[in-house]
Amino acid sequence: MPARKGLDRGPGSPRRFQIILNDTTHVTTVAALLRETATAERAGERAQARVREVQALLGDDLAVVDAELARQTRAGCAPGTDAATHLLEAGGKRVRPLTVLLAAACFGPVPAPARDLAVAAELVHLATLLHDDVIDDGQDRRGRPTSRRIWGNAVSVLAGDLLLTHALERTAAVAPRGVLLDLFATLRRLVDGEIVQLRGRARLDPSEEVYFRVVEGKTASLFAWAARAGGAIAGASAEAVEGLGAFGAGVGMAFQLVDDVLDYAGDPSATGKALLGDLSEGKLTLPLLRAIALRPGLLAQVEAVRAGDSRAAARVAEEVLAAGVCDGIRALARSETERAVAALGAVPAGIPRDLLASIASELAARVR
Repeated sequence: MPARKGLDRGPGSPRRFQIILNDTTHVTTVAALLRETATAERAGERAQARVREVQALLGDDLAVVDAELARQTRAGCAPGTDAATHLLEAGGKRVRPLTVLLAAACFGPVPAPARDLAVAAELVHLATLLHDDVIDDGQDRRGRPTSRRIWGNAVSVLAGDLLLTHALERTAAVAPRGVLLDLFATLRRLVDGEIVQLRGRARLDPSEEVYFRVVEGKTASLFAWAARAGGAIAGASAEAVEGLGAFGAGVGMAFQLVDDVLDYAGDPSATGKALLGDLSEGKLTLPLLRAIALRPGLLAQVEAVRAGDSRAAARVAEEVLAAGVCDGIRALARSETERAVAALGAVPAGIPRDLLASIASELAARVR
């Protein structure tokens, strides 16, 4: 797949916005999370102002979404519901529900069906995580043992399937046919991205083309649906819905680029994922691909990692950091974010649009 027009993906070229709600407050950790994701110049009064705006605009909606997520993960038979609830209660960034709600808010008061679509977006995301951990033999997720380690692979797969049915039922109940069809297409892209990535387990392909195809399918597509769905359910024009989709896709791409950098340069206690987790699972993420382009001998070391050599993993990580590619990937994430924000030009100006742009910037700037 060729690089998209206007995007420099050559060597040398960059998320964490989390809403965790509880029963007594609407956005208890927004302030801390904005401070965490913000760069030094973004912290302080500016971050606090955004917190107040989110509280005023979406506090009730976010509380409903959180309550519904808790209810839906428990709707069904144990131990499938136990596995789903275990993942939900580990936290998470909740960026996709927030994207749905803010996209809807750009066109007036948030309609009640937007809350349902926000829940659906997060249910799909949770389902993909449950499935991913089985495919990748994942050990930890969000600082906890993965559901598959506790209840087994079969239960984890079925728990993910259960969440997908809840997401589809909820969407079908409240959304126009076009939004539901769009979700079907998004699910297909998610699966396609997973299959392309899985093929890399059998044969290493150190091409950026394959990497971006995986990211566009597995990560960017669901962000794009969340933004489009929020706009569509609020009555946005076709042009505005298209712009929101482009925004979501760009944010999803930037989100993943930074996440891949943090696999090498992050703090496991802060990110909730094991350092070098992607490498140990045999994934060729962009930092590694660009390091291999500069140091072709690394490919043999990657093969050793895939064969279970933990010492080789440490050596590869050192080589990636020494190659100095991470800063360029962060710059690429910033470029994707700028493109995403520019796509909001078709969306009415106002606080919701400004918040979408701010969150996108915070995601690209996060350091852990």
